[in-house]
Amino acid sequence: MILDRLYVSTIDREAGKVARQYGLGIEIAEFCTAWNMDRELPAVEKTLGETLTGVSRRVLHGPFNELFPCAIDPKARQLAVFRFSQAAALAQTYGAGKLVLHGGFNPQMYYPQWYVEQSVLFWKDFLETLPEGLTVCVENVLEPTPDMLLDIVRGVEDTRLRLCLDVGHVNAYSKVSARDWIEKYGAYLSHLHIHNNDGTWDTHSALYEGTLPIRELVDIAMRETEATATLELPECELSVKWLLEE
Repeated sequence: MILDRLYVSTIDREAGKVARQYGLGIEIAEFCTAWNMDRELPAVEKTLGETLTGVSRRVLHGPFNELFPCAIDPKARQLAVFRFSQAAALAQTYGAGKLVLHGGFNPQMYYPQWYVEQSVLFWKDFLETLPEGLTVCVENVLEPTPDMLLDIVRGVEDTRLRLCLDVGHVNAYSKVSARDWIEKYGAYLSHLHIHNNDGTWDTHSALYEGTLPIRELVDIAMRETEATATLELPECELSVKWLLEE
């Protein structure tokens, strides 16, 4: 296990303590909820200041609720630009090198061809405003296969746009194995979210509680790519210990 590529998410209130104890990075999750970038920002900044003390490696997870880069309504697409831009500025403020954003695919709303074509246009425009030194990692949620997100990053053709693979989402929402997703993503894979479940619901269970072979998946990703990985768990210390066991 390569410790300098491993992170813990601040959905765990003890993330700062665990990161300092084991020499890990932190993924800032507070801004998944957009109001934390507005009305709650002072309180969030105070808490984050304490959490991030002594932890230099950082990733920031941006907001995703009601945000659709491929939205049919132009005003909805403008909202995604606005919120993602706020997140990019915060990533720069907190020294995060990667910004995780959701692709926004909903199979009940968008045809795959529309999703890919319109997302390519969105991300090309958005990257023109991206702060220097920041990489956007687009995360899968309801995508049933790796193909659409791969088509999007290939269509954009910019090294600042890469992929975040959430293996828990794959287990719950895709019939394609997480291992196949990793292998198909290849060099486009920049970051992972690791947590487990029983394949029926996205429960964010401990790494050792579910049907995913987490150790095997992390080993493959670390060996075959340069990706980083975040334990996206409400309580992460026991899973950190488990993952680091020989």
